[in-house]
Amino acid sequence: MPRPIEALVHPDALAHNLERARARAPDCRSWAVIKANAYGHGIERAYEGLRAADGFALLDLAEAERVRALGWRGPILLLEGVFEPRDLELCSRLDLWHAVHCDEQIAWLAAHKTHRPHRVFLKMNSGMNRLGFTPTAFRGAWARLDALPQVDEISLITHFSDADGERGIAHQLAAFDAATRDLPGERCLSNSAALLRHGVKNDWVRAGILLYGSAPDFPEHDIAHWDLQPTMTLRSRIIATQTLAASDTVGYGSSFTAPGPMRVGVVACGYADGYPRLCPTGTPALVDGQRTRTIGRVSMDMLEVDLTDLPAAGIGSEVTLWGRGPGGAVLAIDEVARAAGTLGYELMCAVAPRVTMRVAED
Repeated sequence: MPRPIEALVHPDALAHNLERARARAPDCRSWAVIKANAYGHGIERAYEGLRAADGFALLDLAEAERVRALGWRGPILLLEGVFEPRDLELCSRLDLWHAVHCDEQIAWLAAHKTHRPHRVFLKMNSGMNRLGFTPTAFRGAWARLDALPQVDEISLITHFSDADGERGIAHQLAAFDAATRDLPGERCLSNSAALLRHGVKNDWVRAGILLYGSAPDFPEHDIAHWDLQPTMTLRSRIIATQTLAASDTVGYGSSFTAPGPMRVGVVACGYADGYPRLCPTGTPALVDGQRTRTIGRVSMDMLEVDLTDLPAAGIGSEVTLWGRGPGGAVLAIDEVARAAGTLGYELMCAVAPRVTMRVAED
């Protein structure tokens, strides 16, 4: 039989989280952001849970082709636009909307031969300093696009750098509003954090990480606060147990020393499966739905958990590394990510190809 580790995708949770986004902005249209292969869930596995969205936003043409192959006929937005002139041909064929964030993309559009004008989203660099035209250059870029027969409707978009933190969005919102005042076109501003924390509502909102059961502002707020549900479960089983005496050590580097008699379980999960090697002793895990902790260093293929207070646990016991556990128990991916010094985003996207991933039957 294969190793017992597997990842489950929960379409019901995806649908629930999308509805939470829609409830926060009932008069707006919602993009379901499915970049990075639907944040590691798999576009095809996530599609049923997210098909109530008004459109899908992603990065590359191959992902757009996969969404069209699933039967989606609604809007698809390329969040970074095209990467070379010939990409515009596929945009025409697949009816893709795309961001425009630099002069070169405008020039490519001007040289593009098409019978169907393109819907574009002109991006402003309102303070993130990543992609987009500065506020002073924005109106000139809009005028150049508006003069092109290759362009139909121009929407306006920006991205907030600090929607999840103390600085907030006021400085970027003010820059955007000042530069776009009296310009026509739909607006698209809110990412997950801006929607949940600041209630920014425009014509379109971009629901990203919230769709996948991670709180954008954790640890200030957790998924229970925002009424979100885990959409991915990483689970395995105990494949061995060890009984420790006081002063026995565990794992590479002997980084954990037993303070007294202990019982530990060896779990078929390691950093080669995508579980972070940096997770220290004390990282939460569930064994048969009961909360416990990891101990010692994470190895390539194994890690160890404390069974001292779980006498019924043994070989074959289910271990939830994150997500839904037995009996309705939940271990939010944000808790594990925090222990590793990273974000839930990274853990979702980093599940290794050798881990079987499937749609949950519940």
